[in-house]
Amino acid sequence: MTAETRETGSHRKHAAIWAGLTVGLSVILLALLMLFISPSLLSGPRDLGLGVVGAEHQAESIAATLEEQSPGAFVVEPYNSAPELEQAIRERSIVGGIDFSPPDMRVYVASAGSTAVSETISNVGTAIAGGTHRSVEIIDVVPLPSADPTGVGIGGLAFPLVFGGIVPAVAFRSMLAGKRWWIFAGLTGFSVAGGFVVAAVLKYLFGSIEGPLVPVAASVALGIAALALPLAGLNECFGTKGFTIAAMSMMFVGNPFAGIATSAQWLPAGVALIGQLLPPGAAGTLVRSVAYFDGAGGLGAALTLAVWVLAGIALWFAGPRIKDARAGKTPLPQSAVAG
Repeated sequence: MTAETRETGSHRKHAAIWAGLTVGLSVILLALLMLFISPSLLSGPRDLGLGVVGAEHQAESIAATLEEQSPGAFVVEPYNSAPELEQAIRERSIVGGIDFSPPDMRVYVASAGSTAVSETISNVGTAIAGGTHRSVEIIDVVPLPSADPTGVGIGGLAFPLVFGGIVPAVAFRSMLAGKRWWIFAGLTGFSVAGGFVVAAVLKYLFGSIEGPLVPVAASVALGIAALALPLAGLNECFGTKGFTIAAMSMMFVGNPFAGIATSAQWLPAGVALIGQLLPPGAAGTLVRSVAYFDGAGGLGAALTLAVWVLAGIALWFAGPRIKDARAGKTPLPQSAVAG
C-alpha cells in the first residue's frame, strides 16, 4: 500500500466522520428545538374547569358557545352561588367562573394558578359580556403578590430545580469519591438547604410568595431530593451511563415539559402528563399549590415526588449489589465464609 493510497483512505475516513457528526448533531439540534419550542407553540387552554352561576339554560348556552369557538378548551360546571364558585376556585376544583346573577356580570379568576389561564378566562368573560351588552367586573379570587404580579418567581423554578438535582449529585460524588454515606448525607442535606434558599429568595428578595416560608421550602426540598437521589442511585447501580441518560432526560424532557409558568393544563395533553410524572413538573405544581392555595391540588404532585425519592433511596441501597452482579461477582454464602 502506497503512501498516496493510505492518505486517500485517511481522507475518506475523516470525511465520513465529518459527515456523520454533521448529520448526527443536526438531528440532535432538531430534536432539542422540538422539545423546547413545540410545547409552547402547541400550548393553549385544555379542559379548563369553568364554573357558571345563573339559570340552567345560561350554563348550557355558555358551554355550547365555548365548545363551538374553542373545542376542548373548557369544561363548564354549574354552581348555585358566587361564594360556592369562589370556594371551588380556592380548592382548585375549577380555574375560574362567570356569575350571571348580578346586574353586572362578574368573572372570577385565580391569577396565582396561572396568569395565562386567568387572562384567557377574563377575555372570554369580557367577550360574553359584550355580546349581551352588560358591563363586566373581573374578580381575582387568588391573586399573585403585588411584588410579583406576573408570577415570574414561581414560573422560573424549572431550571433551578433541575440544576439543584443534577449538579449536587456530580459534586458530592466527585469530592467524596468512595464515601457512600457522606455522599448520601450531602445530597439529603443539600436538598433541605436548597429548599430553604430558594424559598427565602422567592419570599424575601422577589416577593413572589407572602405566606409561610417552611411549607414552600419543604416542597422545593422534596423536588430537589426527587431529582438528586434517583440520579445518584442510578449512578451507584449503572455507573456514569445510567446517570448521564437520566440527567439528560430530566434536562431535555423534564424541564421543557414541566409547565411551571403556565400550569400543566396549558400544555398538550401528552406533554402535560409526562411533565407531571417527572420531578420538575410535579415540584412546580406542589410549590404553586402550597404557596398560593394552602396545598389544594398538590396531593398528587407530592405523592409523585415521594415515589421518586423512595425510588432513589432504594437504588442507592441496592447499588453495591447491582454493581457486583453486573460485574459478575457473586457474594459467597455465609456458611462458606465461616468454613
